[in-house]
Amino acid sequence: MTENAAEPRLIVETGLDARIADIIEPVLADIGFQLVRVRLNSQNGLTLQIMAERLDGTMTVEDCEEVSMAVSPVLDVEDPIDKQYHLEVSSPGIDRPMVRKADFARWQGHIVKCETSIVVDGRKRFRGKIAECGDEGFVLERDQIAYGEEPRVTIPFSALSEAKLILTDELIRDALRADKLAKQQAANQNDEPGEDEQ
Repeated sequence: MTENAAEPRLIVETGLDARIADIIEPVLADIGFQLVRVRLNSQNGLTLQIMAERLDGTMTVEDCEEVSMAVSPVLDVEDPIDKQYHLEVSSPGIDRPMVRKADFARWQGHIVKCETSIVVDGRKRFRGKIAECGDEGFVLERDQIAYGEEPRVTIPFSALSEAKLILTDELIRDALRADKLAKQQAANQNDEPGEDEQ
């Protein structure tokens, strides 16, 4: 298992969503995925949205099907939702929620919008570029600076309540490049053992 597999999420669910996350997270880990977010909402009656990804950050349609087939029987047995619901499995997408320290390190240099549970440097909502990432928090270069504010602010990971990447041309380019590289690495790993073809 890679380092990311054991890394806990910084931003986690509460209530029934947390119970569902506790049920499915070990199942996902067993098949090589990590949970990004669980959300139960009243869309189309009742919809359980599970956002997951492979440890390398990729997620294909086939991966979504694999996750769905793995978690469905466990959810049926545990039965945490007492009503009929639709199961929706998806990738985090390009403008993804940021839930692990590794997300901030991986997407350093990109714009994030975040909210804290406590006041940090006079406010709770921030938007700007991830300038640096450390063990305890990250440095944000604000793109909207109010009078008297410093252009850079350090946000402790322990204070985060929500964080999401903002869609930009640079983010799309880098996400597509990272996805292509991950697919090439996966293909190379599959080709390595005993290649007999000419």
